[in-house]
Amino acid sequence: MTDLSALKGMVSSLASIPTLCYFHENQFAYPGSSNQQKSVEPQILNIYTALAADHVLFNTAYNRHTFLEGARVLLRKLPDYVPPSVIQKLENISSVLPVPLPDTVFKHRETAGDDCLQTLWSHLDHSSVSEERPLLIVWAARWEYDKGGDRLLEVLRELERREIGFRVCILGQSFRNTPEVFNVIGEEFSHRIDQFGYADSREKYLGWLRCADIVLSTAVHEFQGISVLEAVACGCVPVLPDREVYSEFFAEEQLYPDFKDDVIAEAKAATDIIEKHAELIRSGDGRPPSVEHFSWSMLKSEYQDVMIKVVAMR
Repeated sequence: MTDLSALKGMVSSLASIPTLCYFHENQFAYPGSSNQQKSVEPQILNIYTALAADHVLFNTAYNRHTFLEGARVLLRKLPDYVPPSVIQKLENISSVLPVPLPDTVFKHRETAGDDCLQTLWSHLDHSSVSEERPLLIVWAARWEYDKGGDRLLEVLRELERREIGFRVCILGQSFRNTPEVFNVIGEEFSHRIDQFGYADSREKYLGWLRCADIVLSTAVHEFQGISVLEAVACGCVPVLPDREVYSEFFAEEQLYPDFKDDVIAEAKAATDIIEKHAELIRSGDGRPPSVEHFSWSMLKSEYQDVMIKVVAMR
């Protein structure tokens, strides 16, 4: 729980050991909250850690870019005598390599069983002349301020206004300071919710992903979006905001515009994309994009290569 430069200073034997440092996030792009103290120290320590490594890996190009740009801006604000080559060195010793997905995630949807489909069908009005299986939408993220709970609420309201037949599975861990909006969602959409909160097990979590038709993200911040990638690997069609990391991985037809603070407009745009994909899914033409290049099987050799390269530097 310390920066790499301090660790090497306190444990001198580590100074001569080849070091690979992995940033799955960075303090320059990490979203602030009212519960945090404003300080540049975490950012400075990020720079120290990167400089103390032989090589630095970032999980996405977005993460690397925001780190380098944030460091550049911060160093310009510091007093004189900042070494002019810091950013150039960090650019030279850094590269991008995503967090891999377990190979076990890439299983056929049929392995989830029929429980979820039975749950969906049980909510249909069987007295109706026309029976159409409701669309199952999954939202999977920590229940925190940067995951866009207010945006999720407005998307659900827009789906309701348009009388779209849907069920929703809201997965994720809640914390002591969970935003109140999740309580509002739980009460207002209890008639639509099949799962609300943390799944009992990893198997049940993946089971819901394999049952769902669409994975929806409303996050205002994401460094890679592991839960979304896992959902797509499980067969979900992604509907994601066109901001930060998602445009790096997914095509335009899977992204809705970023309306900044206009939550209502963004919810309508997201619902437009959901409706479009719903028609394709129900006609049998809806297919998720391939994310197999994120699998451990595909990335293992790249991790091995960079580790061997770091060792060879010494």
